Amino acid sequence: MKSFLKKIKIKSEPGTKFKEQDQLLRQVNSLFNVLADIYGSDKIVLRAGKMNVLQMMRSEYLPERVLALQKLVFEDPTLDTIPEPDKLPELLDLIEDEIADIIARRTVEDELDKKINERMQQRHEDYVQEIKMQIVKENAGSENAQTLKKLAILEKLEQKNLVSSAMDVLRPASIKEIVGQERPVRALLSKLASPFPQHILLYGPPGVGKTTAARLALEAARATTHSPFEQEAPFIEVNGTTLRWDPREVTNPLLGSVHDPIYQGARRDLADTGTPEPKPGLVTDAHGGVLFIDEVGEMDPILQNKLLKVLEDKRVFFESSYYDPTETNIPQYIKKLFESGAPADFILIGATTRDPEEINPAIRSRCAEIFFDPLTPQDIREIVLQAAQKLDVSMENGVESVIAEYTIEGRKAVSILADAFALACQRSCGRQGASIALSDIYEVIQVSRLTPYVTRRASLNGEVGRIFGLGVAGFLGSALEIEAVVFPARRESGGVIRFNETAGSMARDSVFNAASVLRRLTGRDLHEFDVHVNVVGGGRIDGPSAGVAICLALYSALENRTIPQNIAVTGELSIQGLIRAVGGVPEKIYGAKQCGIDTVFVPQENENDIPGDTRGIKVIPVQNVEEIIGHIFPAAPNVN
Repeated sequence: MKSFLKKIKIKSEPGTKFKEQDQLLRQVNSLFNVLADIYGSDKIVLRAGKMNVLQMMRSEYLPERVLALQKLVFEDPTLDTIPEPDKLPELLDLIEDEIADIIARRTVEDELDKKINERMQQRHEDYVQEIKMQIVKENAGSENAQTLKKLAILEKLEQKNLVSSAMDVLRPASIKEIVGQERPVRALLSKLASPFPQHILLYGPPGVGKTTAARLALEAARATTHSPFEQEAPFIEVNGTTLRWDPREVTNPLLGSVHDPIYQGARRDLADTGTPEPKPGLVTDAHGGVLFIDEVGEMDPILQNKLLKVLEDKRVFFESSYYDPTETNIPQYIKKLFESGAPADFILIGATTRDPEEINPAIRSRCAEIFFDPLTPQDIREIVLQAAQKLDVSMENGVESVIAEYTIEGRKAVSILADAFALACQRSCGRQGASIALSDIYEVIQVSRLTPYVTRRASLNGEVGRIFGLGVAGFLGSALEIEAVVFPARRESGGVIRFNETAGSMARDSVFNAASVLRRLTGRDLHEFDVHVNVVGGGRIDGPSAGVAICLALYSALENRTIPQNIAVTGELSIQGLIRAVGGVPEKIYGAKQCGIDTVFVPQENENDIPGDTRGIKVIPVQNVEEIIGHIFPAAPNVN
């Protein structure tokens, strides 16, 4: 540039004017040098070429050179007017101010560039350091001395195993081992191992094998060729009493819930991006298999209604105010769960000890209903013998019969046997040579404070004014001992009829119905007698089914004729002597069997309710009280 500037000197004239021009020339040359320092010599030449001012920069005429300088500084190619010599000082001042602004801007830009470079360098160093730490962490793993020590303790604990519990060993391993439930199990298999399986509700008392039957029925269904269940079909078991959920859907282990990133705390990587995380529930775990809900009647009613929606849709849908369908930074599985829902195509099997009337009607309408029978003493004895065989232990004669006296639950019977087996092992100092004695059973009974389940027993004798009625509570039938005595009235104004208050008002009405029927049959008015009717044990009678039994007890007392004590009756008595239908006939027949009764009279209207297998009990349907008297009393002469 200096060589270039040397070529553009101007001839000057002597005198004052020469001094002024020389000063301006020096000023112009200085400004060109400053521009060369700012932009560089090469860039100045390139810029001058673009502005077409190279000739003007070499001009001997100072105003032309100032015009060239003006174009270069202001970068304005439209400037084409050569300034007047008088205007040069003023114009050069403007050019100097612009150059000063350029220098100031360049200084600020240089400072900013310097800070930016420093910041970028710092960021780069931090990033490199983070990568180094990540690599070190990956190489070292997430373990340290403390975590490795805890892992070693856990692995050591895993190596210590007790033998399986007695209940695990004694649980039925196949359908054939379920005792006393042939009809319910057959019905369960037919509904589950079908090409079109049905949702099922299992009713019955506790400890009769409902859960075990459901689990084994699925295993049997998997083995059939026409069943839709695959070999890996899951069996998800849950208890309805333990299912807890939040109405705000914060948590719902049955149907699933959404973990919002703020309140519930989704997975860390999702929480950092504000993404909600759906958590599928047990209904999705049971997809393609069976969801077994024990004590389904104990579930929250609202949760039952939500379950009904899942049964209809066969999917579970999730909602969250944090979910944005337009957000691109969301995992595909979360998008699918929110947009399509989680699959929940399963078969529901619910078990309950409640009466059908207490179950949600909408659930009942979608399910086939199967009733499991209470276990008889013979069933309990068979269960005990089967359990003893699995334990490979001998028993003293009568052990199974004693256990059958104290429980009607298969689970409890097995538990008593297991406790007695433990006593036998302790007595023989080991399993070898252990034999369960009656004394072991009685010790378990005394320690557990057990009482005989059946306190009333039938007999072949006949008694006056005493008969067995039949009642039912839940799914268990029982025998009610009803007795009556009749005396001539002590007062001339008439006799008194007494009845224990605990039996209930409906049973008291049955006494007055019986009085009308007896007056028609015998011509005697109970108003002429002091009558006392009693339900032994103070049992409460909720329905009118004891009407016939009360009438027969009073008839026996009035006529002084014995009633066989191996029979039982049930039925509502009308004032015309007709025997009306009652409920719970299968359960009542079972209760009679428990007491050793061999003949049961039921209303003719309940004939279709009589089970196909009455387990050795003779069931006689009757239409009116005269018919039942004809069955009972011909062989029972007066006892005068």
